[in-house]
Amino acid sequence: MKEKKQISRGSLTPIEKIEGMILFIRGKKVMLDRDLALLYVVPTKRLNEQVKRNIKRFPTDFMFQLTDKEKEEVVANCDHLKILKFSSANPYVFTQEGVAMLSSVLNSERAIEVNIQIMRVFIKLREIMMSHKDLIHKIEGLERKFKEHDKKFVLVFEAIRQLLTEPEEPSKEPIGFRVHK
Repeated sequence: MKEKKQISRGSLTPIEKIEGMILFIRGKKVMLDRDLALLYVVPTKRLNEQVKRNIKRFPTDFMFQLTDKEKEEVVANCDHLKILKFSSANPYVFTQEGVAMLSSVLNSERAIEVNIQIMRVFIKLREIMMSHKDLIHKIEGLERKFKEHDKKFVLVFEAIRQLLTEPEEPSKEPIGFRVHK
């Protein structure tokens, strides 16, 4: 019994939902074929068939297939993708350029509307990342300026820098006690 949530044909998906479908894999922001098929209201199999028929439009920087390890990580980290655990095939993922190319392969009004929404989300994410970098540069400039005047500011800027940097991945060691026999 397969569970598949469909999005009604008439409504577009909220931007927040699309944002939740964008993953960071191999240093790129990507979307899974399954999520895109859900947005386009087509079966994943049909979406992938259209891509394979037009494979020249999808070089490796537009689309790639996940490895077994990457698939396991995606399943472990994304609740809405638990169903992939039982799939024998590894999903394809599409970069922003690959998603844009899908609109030429999936020639429907729905595909065009969904692609416009997805492109807006990718642009919004890029703008957020750029403003984040700009903020870091401004803080570094202020830090250099105030370091000369007062050592107390050094602590304040160090705390701000810690808040702005991305946290390191937690250790993969299990939590708990070890019993030695």
